This record gives sequence, C-alpha cells and structure tokens, in this order.
Amino acid sequence: MLVILLEALAVLALFVFIVWWTMFSGRKKGELPDAQEQAPRDDAARRPDNPPDDARH
Repeated sequence: MLVILLEALAVLALFVFIVWWTMFSGRKKGELPDAQEQAPRDDAARRPDNPPDDARH
C-alpha cells in the first residue's frame, strides 16, 4: 500500500513539474504579435462607396 502511495505521489509531482515547466518556459519577451494584428483588414480598408468587385452588377 505504501509503494502505491509513493508512486502516486511521484506521478503527481512529475505532472505538476511538467505543467509548471510548460507554463513558465515561454519566450523571454512574451508572445510574438499575430500577423492579423499587423496587417490592415481588407474590410476596413474599403470605403463604403467602393464595394467589392463581386457586389457590382
């Protein structure tokens, strides 16, 4: 019974260590910005009087 308890404690400690390692081992300066945030959206660049090509009749 004691061996099973020690094995369970070791697995729990390993699990906590893996979670801690993955949470705090990221980039030093944080995440890179998304490409969508840097590029202007196509919808925002259009003016209301300039509809897309497929909307013209």
